[in-house]
Amino acid sequence: MFDLTGQKALVVGVANDQSIAWGCAKALKAQGAEIIAPLDVRSEADADALFGQITERWGKLDTLVHSIAFSLKDDLHGRVVDCSAEGFGLAMDISVHSFLRLIRRAEPLMPNGGTCMTVSFMGAQRVVEHYNIMGPVKAALEAATRYAAAELGPKGISVHALSPGPLQTRAASGIDAFDTLLNDAAERAPTHHLATIEDVGAYAAFLASREAANVTGGIHPIDGGYSIIG
Repeated sequence: MFDLTGQKALVVGVANDQSIAWGCAKALKAQGAEIIAPLDVRSEADADALFGQITERWGKLDTLVHSIAFSLKDDLHGRVVDCSAEGFGLAMDISVHSFLRLIRRAEPLMPNGGTCMTVSFMGAQRVVEHYNIMGPVKAALEAATRYAAAELGPKGISVHALSPGPLQTRAASGIDAFDTLLNDAAERAPTHHLATIEDVGAYAAFLASREAANVTGGIHPIDGGYSIIG
């Protein structure tokens, strides 16, 4: 695929071997990158310790993958207009601002450029039934991706949002009627196949490679074409 030998990568959000972050970590490692994965993004002390470890052990960072999203259950299952201020703030902090915090910490470790990636969903750009408050949250994440890409581009640091179609992950299991969405996606996508974590990982490996050095700021659909169907 792409040679990432010698690259150092931080992958945040590995919940289990079915998670998108796992697919990304597996693909990056398969192409030669060294990986660090664990971090509680809500703890500044944990972040201090982890980035201190990265600085001491590697002295640099080439790739950051952020695959984290969270919403309180009542807010996720309720109407957007009924979302609590507390729940909205928490969802934005964990799902969006944590990405910006990680980029800010990664930037000094990327003096020769690097790649930062997060994970979005088509519910950011159009209404997806039952996606509810995560739609506005992911829309904010995509906007943050574009602004960060514009700000860091002169330093050779690219910023991307991977946007896979519906995937059966632990995070997705909290969305009402998600099985219906999965079935609809498989039926309507031009390829008639759901995306897999391996698909997402392969795309992430490309974006982390030298071949993608001049690509930045994009929202990258990885969904068998599902997002192009009205």
